[in-house]
Amino acid sequence: MDDPPGTRPLSEPARLVIPADLEASLVLVRHGESELIVERRFQGRLETPLSPTGRRQAQLVAGRLARPHDRPALPVPVSSPLCVVHSPLSRAAETAAAIGEALGDGVPLRPDPAFLEIGQGEWEGRLASEIGASDGERLARWRRTPTEAWAPGGERLADVRDRVVPGLQAVLDELASAGRPGSILAPQVAGYRDPGGGEGPWTILVAHDGVFKVALCVLFDLPLERFWMWSSELCAISVIEVRAGRPVVRALNLTEHLAGLRDEEAVEESEARARSGAL
Repeated sequence: MDDPPGTRPLSEPARLVIPADLEASLVLVRHGESELIVERRFQGRLETPLSPTGRRQAQLVAGRLARPHDRPALPVPVSSPLCVVHSPLSRAAETAAAIGEALGDGVPLRPDPAFLEIGQGEWEGRLASEIGASDGERLARWRRTPTEAWAPGGERLADVRDRVVPGLQAVLDELASAGRPGSILAPQVAGYRDPGGGEGPWTILVAHDGVFKVALCVLFDLPLERFWMWSSELCAISVIEVRAGRPVVRALNLTEHLAGLRDEEAVEESEARARSGAL
């Protein structure tokens, strides 16, 4: 079971303060497929390289972000991104490196441990089926009530939030310093605004599905109980625009740039079936 009540005192939750009048965009990119994902194992903090498919995914998302205004355009500013911030884990670092190479030398890469994946303790490296057989009740509770259950030796969502908030704060403060203040009196309704992103700066954040779930709850001031409402596909793109200090979802979980890879995989699967005689 989890730690008994009172054995791990709860601190006051860390609070994100979005700079007043901030006009900027934050682009979230999940890393590509890793070797542990191929094996269907819990990853958490374990180091695992990108698979061959993951490296292709990273190249495709890098190309998309290097040409964000090719049709259909991404809702990001016309300027180059300020920075690529990334989790230090190799699957995110490899993906960020591909993006950085596509963007060119003018865009720095910055690892930040605030965006490490959620630590999964004793579950790391194990198959979900193995965990289900030995610790199924706790696994089910994690999936139903994630603020009340977590992996043995793993991180509580409250602890994840408390390290993510300073990381997000640093990113937003940096964007505020690089841009000009916006105004709530500017048009806020689609169709009246610039169809692309705002005029402010933007930053790319490359990290993990679990930590993005927490980051989005923090950005939109949602309770951590809403953790499972968010999902990020491998190398998907999400765009959060901050308008005069207020976050707005502009795009969520875009994967159109991966369509060609999916087509190739479908052809390979079909050819493999034909060779084997399977229907």
